Amino acid sequence: MKVLLVNGSPNKEGCTHTALCEIESALVSDGIEAEIFHIGTGPVRGCVACGKCEEIGKCVFDDDVCRELTEKIEAADGVIIGSPVYFSGPNGALCALLDRVFFSSMGKFRHKLAAAVVSCRRGGASAAFDRLNKYFTISQMPVVSSQYWNSVHGFTPDDVRRDLEGLQTMRTLGRNMAWLLKNIEAGNPPPTPESERMFTSFPDGK
Repeated sequence: MKVLLVNGSPNKEGCTHTALCEIESALVSDGIEAEIFHIGTGPVRGCVACGKCEEIGKCVFDDDVCRELTEKIEAADGVIIGSPVYFSGPNGALCALLDRVFFSSMGKFRHKLAAAVVSCRRGGASAAFDRLNKYFTISQMPVVSSQYWNSVHGFTPDDVRRDLEGLQTMRTLGRNMAWLLKNIEAGNPPPTPESERMFTSFPDGK
């Protein structure tokens, strides 16, 4: 079993990475393979609503990390996405990337376990946390909880390491993710339920 931890910060070893490392340690201690994937600092395209992903089964653009990240999430049993807080929201480059990853996946992430974590100096954590969770809940991905909302506080990695309650929350999240994955594997779960697909757009204005 494997969990992918996505570092959505431009800083490869900053505060978000520090939080993800705490989760990674808890997962590995419980026998779960974990990989931290950094989205990097290269240019990221936003979705242009071209609709080509419905024809080819993947995002039409291949000049950034979108396809690589999509494939890594598909191959994992669970995913945890981390981001710094910018203006009470996640990193804009991460959101542009996730818009394409989740839309072009066409339901391939359905029933994978998921969680979000955020890092902030002081405020905005809850709003950013809520934004990230919406990617999961629209994709029929069960959201794994911890004992508090998944955030750490600090301006530097050393600050985060002093946020003992925040690190505790990260460890609990890792242990809960491991526990659920093991229960799913051991419980011989039934086939996943069929998913309906109906859109109500009221194009006639009624």
